[in-house]
Amino acid sequence: MRTAADTRRFWVLAALAAAITAVGLGAAHYMELHGHIVTGMNNHVVWGLPHVFAIFMIVAASGVLNVASIGSVFGQPVYKRRAPLSGLLCVALLMGGLMVLMLDLGRPDRVIVAATHYNFKSVFAWNVFLYSGMVGIVAVYLWTMFERRLNGWSKPAGLAALVWRFVLTTGTGSIFGFLVARQAYQSALLAPLFIVLSFGWGLAVFLIVQATMYAWEGQTLDAAIQRRMARLLGIFIAASLYLVAVYHGTNLYFARQGAFEAFILLGRDGGATYSLLFWAGYVVVGSVLPLVLLLSPTVDGSRNIFAAAAFVVAGAFAWLYVFIIGGQAFPLDIFPGHVVTSTFGDGAVASYAPSLPELLLGVGGLGAAFLLTLAGIRAFDFMPQDDFVLQAKP
Repeated sequence: MRTAADTRRFWVLAALAAAITAVGLGAAHYMELHGHIVTGMNNHVVWGLPHVFAIFMIVAASGVLNVASIGSVFGQPVYKRRAPLSGLLCVALLMGGLMVLMLDLGRPDRVIVAATHYNFKSVFAWNVFLYSGMVGIVAVYLWTMFERRLNGWSKPAGLAALVWRFVLTTGTGSIFGFLVARQAYQSALLAPLFIVLSFGWGLAVFLIVQATMYAWEGQTLDAAIQRRMARLLGIFIAASLYLVAVYHGTNLYFARQGAFEAFILLGRDGGATYSLLFWAGYVVVGSVLPLVLLLSPTVDGSRNIFAAAAFVVAGAFAWLYVFIIGGQAFPLDIFPGHVVTSTFGDGAVASYAPSLPELLLGVGGLGAAFLLTLAGIRAFDFMPQDDFVLQAKP
C-alpha cells in the first residue's frame, strides 16, 4: 500500500524527469531554429553526440528484454518474475532513443516521408518496421503477463519478442555494416557484435533500475539472486570484450585498415582522444573494472553490482563515441596509395567537439525513458515479486 511519502516521492521524480525531457525538447527546438551550425557536427561528422545516446538506448532496449526472455522462454523463475519490468524498460528505452534520433534529423517533420515512402534497399527503411514492430510485440507480451486468461500465451509471445529483438539489433548493427562510405564500418561482424553488446548494456540498465526500485521500496534483493545476476552480467561483459577484440583483430588482418586501427588503438594522426576513450573508457572502466567487481568471491551485496552496472553504461558511451564519432572523423581512403588534398579537407582527420544542445538533447532522451518507466511502475505492478528482506526506512 502506497503511503503519502511514496506519492510525494513519485511526483518529485516525475517532475524531475519531465523537466529533463523538456530541456531536451528545448535543445532540439534551438537546433532546428538556428540550424546545425550551433552543433559540433559538420559535413564530415554528420552523426554527433545525440546519435551516441540514441544508439545506446536502442541497443540497450533490445538487450534489457533478455531478462524477460530468460524467464518466459527458458523457464527460469528468478528472471520470469522480472519479465514485466524488462518489457517496460524495453519500450521506454526504445521510445527515448527514437525521440533523440528523430529530433536530431534537423527536419523531424520529414519522418512522415520515411514512414510513407519506403526504399527497401535501405536499412533505415527496414528499421521503421523493426522499431514499430518491437513496440507492438512487447505490448502484446506484457498483456499476456498481466491478463491471467492469456498467461498461456506468454511463452509464445516471449519467443516472438526474443526473435524480433535479435532481428532489430541485427538491423541496428547493419546500419553501419552496410555503410560502404566509411572505412571504419562495412564489416559483417557488426551485426553479431551489436547483439552481444546489447546483452551487457541491457542487463546493466536493468540492474540499475531494479536496485533503485528496491531502495525506493526499502527492500533488499536476496543475495543468491544478486550473485546469479552478477555472474550473468560478467559473462556478457567478457563476451562483448572478446568480440570487440575480434572486430579490431579482423581489421588489422587487412592492410587497408591498418591506418584506421592505428588511429583508434594507438592514437596516431590525431586520434589520441579516441584512443584514450577506447582503452581507459571502454576497456578499463567499462570492462575490466566491472569484471573485477562482479567476479570477485566477495561480491555479496548490491553495492558492487550497482557500481559495476554503472561502469558498464559509462563504458558503453565511451565505446559508442569512439565507434560513431571516430569512425566518421577518420578520413576515407578514396584513392588507395595516393595522398589526396583539397579545400574540402579530403584526407584530413575531421574535427568534432560536441555542443551543449547536443548533450541536452541526448540527456532529454534519457529523461523521457525515465519518465515513461516511472509512469508505468506507478500505474501497474512492475515490481518483481520475490521474498523481500525489508530494510528500515529512514
